[in-house]
Amino acid sequence: MSRLKRNFIDVVRRDESGLSKLETFGLIAFVLSLLAMVPFIRDFTINLVGIVFDQFDEETGQHSDLSIAARGIAIAVGSVIVFIGAGWLVLWTDVGKRLAFLLTGAATFGWLTVNGVLFTVYAPRGIRPANLEGLSALQMRLPAIAMTLASFVLFLMCSVALTRYEADVEE
Repeated sequence: MSRLKRNFIDVVRRDESGLSKLETFGLIAFVLSLLAMVPFIRDFTINLVGIVFDQFDEETGQHSDLSIAARGIAIAVGSVIVFIGAGWLVLWTDVGKRLAFLLTGAATFGWLTVNGVLFTVYAPRGIRPANLEGLSALQMRLPAIAMTLASFVLFLMCSVALTRYEADVEE
């Protein structure tokens, strides 16, 4: 076995021992979720979160733009963490950190590629491109095409990394 491969395998073994930063963050989040069950801590947290999420416009009495944007960002980040993170966590318990990361990446970017192709072919429904000033059918689909190409490239990168990982493990 070459010296470079031995060094790589040693790095992998060292990396697999102990808690990573992501695992430490997960443990902290778990402890915080348990603390949220304590009434006075829960009330304090609700009041603290309300400072950002419950801001109202004085003139209209509706939520402010900052409050709406903060809610949208929190929902998007939370959904990515929950849906992709849950799949990674289940895989991590079965196959290890590195392989779980590669499998989750390949699955996520493969799904985004298929989603982008479907959106490019079948969307948009509703407002027709002819009704929008200056936008053709192709121009309306450019963001979906860009997402599809970027996801496909990342899917290929994860697939190549998986192949290399399996080749290193077999030797």
